Amino acid sequence: MLFYSPFPLAIARGEGCRVWDADGHEYIDFIAEFTAGLYGHSNPIIREAIDRALDTGINLSGHNLLESELARLICDRFPAVDVVRFTNSGTEANLMAIAAARVHTRRDKVIVFAGGYHGGVLTFANGNSSVNVPHDLLIGRYNDLASAQRLFESHPDEVAAVVVEPMQGAAGCICGEREFLAGLRALASKYGALLIFDEVMTSRLAPGGLQEALGIEPDLTTLGKYIGGGMSFGAFGGRGFIMDQFDPRKPGATPHAGTFNNNVLSMAAGAAGLAKLYTADVAREMNASGDRLREQLNAICVQHNVRLQFTGRGSLMNLQVGRHAIRSVEDLLQDGNGIKDLFFFHMLEQGIYLARRGFIVLSMPITEKEIGLLLLGFDNFVERYASVLA
Repeated sequence: MLFYSPFPLAIARGEGCRVWDADGHEYIDFIAEFTAGLYGHSNPIIREAIDRALDTGINLSGHNLLESELARLICDRFPAVDVVRFTNSGTEANLMAIAAARVHTRRDKVIVFAGGYHGGVLTFANGNSSVNVPHDLLIGRYNDLASAQRLFESHPDEVAAVVVEPMQGAAGCICGEREFLAGLRALASKYGALLIFDEVMTSRLAPGGLQEALGIEPDLTTLGKYIGGGMSFGAFGGRGFIMDQFDPRKPGATPHAGTFNNNVLSMAAGAAGLAKLYTADVAREMNASGDRLREQLNAICVQHNVRLQFTGRGSLMNLQVGRHAIRSVEDLLQDGNGIKDLFFFHMLEQGIYLARRGFIVLSMPITEKEIGLLLLGFDNFVERYASVLA
C-alpha cells in the first residue's frame, strides 16, 4: 500500500491539509490517511478533546464517560444502528459483524464480492487471499445481482450474511448500483440471511452514510476511519434483536473482548468530530464539492480526448483508464496501473500527495485554492503525456 521504488516518502509532519517529508518538501494532502484523516492534521477541536482525555488518564480499566457519548452520536447518525459496539479497526468490525451474523442465523456461509476489501484479512482483489480468515466464503460479481442470486439458490439454507461495500473503495471507487444493492437487501431477507453494509470508508459520503443516500437499510453496519477522529477505531452495530446476543447480562452471551476497544483517545476524538465538526450540513457540503471536482476532472479528460476517467462519489474518487462503464474489477484495464504510477509521480512533482492507485480524498481543510491546484496539476499531466494517454 505505502511502498514504491526506489523508496517511499517518509512523512515527517502534517498541518491542516499539508504534509512535509523528511527532506522538507511540502505537499498538499489529497489522501487524508486513506479517508481516516477527514479532519486534517492536528485539528484544534480534536486536539483539545485528546488533551482533555489525556488529563484524566488513558486506560481506565473500566467503562468510561466518553463511550456512551460517542455511541449515542453514532446511533443518532445511522438510523439502522440501534446498538453499536466498538473495536480497534474496521477489520475487526467486519470480523465481529460476520461472527454476529453466524451466531444469529446459525449458518456458516458468507457471500462477498470480487474486488471487495473488508480489512487486511478479508480482501478479495484477486479472489480469495492466502491471508484471509478461513470463513466459508462464496465470491460473487459486484453489481451483478444474478451472480448473488445463483449463490443463494445453490445454498438456500446455508448463507449467514452478505457483506458488501456500497461503493468498493480499494478496488477503485466502483459505485454500487442502487438496483444491485436493493436486490441484495431483498435476497438476504428472502433467504433468512443478514445484509452487512461495510461503510468503514463510505459512511462519510452522506450524513447517515451511503445507506441513507440510497434509502437501503442493512441489518448490520460496520464503521471506522474518520469516526474515531483520526485515532485507531472501528465499530459494528445494527438492529437490537441481532446485537442483543452481546449483552453480558444474558446467559451464554456472545463474547467480544478487546483491551483498547473503548480507549479514551478514540472515544474523545470521535465524539468531538461527530458533534462539533462533521455535522450533517458539512457532510453535504463536502460531498457536493467532491462531486463538482470529479466532474471537472472528467471534463478535462473529455477536453483533451484522453482515455481516462474518474470514478467515485462525493469526497472519494479514483483515476481509471478507459472511458467505458466500470461496474466491477473485471472492467479495469490491464495497463491502468502503469498510467496510475505515472500520474502519482507527476502529481508528487507538482506538490500534491495522493494514493499511488490514483485514489483522491478530500478533507475538511481543503479549500477551492487546493482544488484549483489539483485541477491544474491534472491538466498539466494530460498535456504532458497526451501521446501515452490517447
